[in-house]
Amino acid sequence: MARGFLRYKAYAFVDKDPIIDVIRTLKRDSEMTDTEIHDKGGPAIGTLKGWFGGKTRRPQFATVAAAASAMGVTELPLTSEGRNRLRGR
Repeated sequence: MARGFLRYKAYAFVDKDPIIDVIRTLKRDSEMTDTEIHDKGGPAIGTLKGWFGGKTRRPQFATVAAAASAMGVTELPLTSEGRNRLRGR
């Protein structure tokens, strides 16, 4: 019996990593500009523009965490339940 590699199913996003949508929602809810996020310790303005309107598909976790922290978020809401809890619903 020949043995091969096991293949695991994984989430394959079509365009961009869903965490970009989460950060976009957090940015909208915080009403902060890219400059304000950067000034509070977030990633470079060009990085944020790359996430939201550029070609960046998979941001590094460290930059995602820095952006969230700059917006005052201490945990990333990866599910709709988490986003609702963050909004106080």
